[in-house]
Amino acid sequence: MKKLLLLFSLFYITFSASSQTHKLIVGTFTRANNSEGIYVYNFDTKTAESKALSIIKSPADQGYLALSSDNKFIYSTYMLKDKSAVTAYAFNNNHAEAKMLNQLPAGQNPCYIITDGINVITANYGGGSINVFGVKNDGSLDTEKQLIQHTGSGPDPRQASAHAHQVMFTPDKKYVLAVDLGEDKIYTYSYDAKAEKPLILKTNISTDAGSGPRHLTFSPNGKYVYLAHEFTGKISVFNYHDGNLTFKQQIATTTPNFEGKIDGAAIQISTDGKFLYQTNRGDANTVSIFSIAKNGSLKLIETVSTLGKGPRFFTIDPSGKFLLVAHQYTNDVVIFNRNKKTGKLSDSGKRINVGTPVCLVFSR
Repeated sequence: MKKLLLLFSLFYITFSASSQTHKLIVGTFTRANNSEGIYVYNFDTKTAESKALSIIKSPADQGYLALSSDNKFIYSTYMLKDKSAVTAYAFNNNHAEAKMLNQLPAGQNPCYIITDGINVITANYGGGSINVFGVKNDGSLDTEKQLIQHTGSGPDPRQASAHAHQVMFTPDKKYVLAVDLGEDKIYTYSYDAKAEKPLILKTNISTDAGSGPRHLTFSPNGKYVYLAHEFTGKISVFNYHDGNLTFKQQIATTTPNFEGKIDGAAIQISTDGKFLYQTNRGDANTVSIFSIAKNGSLKLIETVSTLGKGPRFFTIDPSGKFLLVAHQYTNDVVIFNRNKKTGKLSDSGKRINVGTPVCLVFSR
């Protein structure tokens, strides 16, 4: 009996210790010559302490990342001068080790990437296109299944051509939504993962002209979509049903008297569906916090400094206790305490110093 109790105690201690730590994978831009690729850390969800573990070295910008649901594979966008590609890595989550499997050419300047384990899909900013690649049993990339080219433009000088900026699965995986900053549009594609051509255009909607739609996120219940606009910093709220978006609300993340450049960036909702966060870069360098009503509408709680410059990306840790902001220009990840009841943020004092971080992904 004593041996059984001892074994149980050891199991409990081991499980407790492992359940509070997750791998934090950081994608970076190497163009500033201050980073070496993709960085992997241990992150303690009780203390917000982090420990550097390994670097997946690459000469290219390894900006946006997608981690497979079983933590076994990392898929990364790849940009090096005139070369645009997607890279597949085998990833050992326990030992924070990665091995490159293969790499395939992608449309110009891939800036966002997603996977469902059957396909890898990219949004290509410079090319205004979308790539779909199959995935082999060993996790490596199969041949390109599909290339979709957007062709429109917008009124802003930065919208001279299409700029696909994000692709995202709907919660039921029946559709893929594609945000095009250059066209001021959101496309809805029907999605059949195993089809020869998985994406078929269903519909598209236009946003405000010159608003530069950048990223969107779904409410946890799948009923609402929240869209961040890069050029205006505003958030558009839509009702969502079976691939269709219906406009509901628009709300600002800066005050009417704000002077300076607005540069909306990342947007995310807490897992309980009660709070939404959006970062602004430019001259703002802030994160705005909103409460979400039962009908999906937003109400501003507060806007606070991100304590750095260029908050291109952020994420909420698996415990929901911390919000991590990646600053492209001050080369750090600032870690905020997050109050689960109020949604408000406060500085934890914890930092991760890393060159040009632009994407943060936690292992599951």
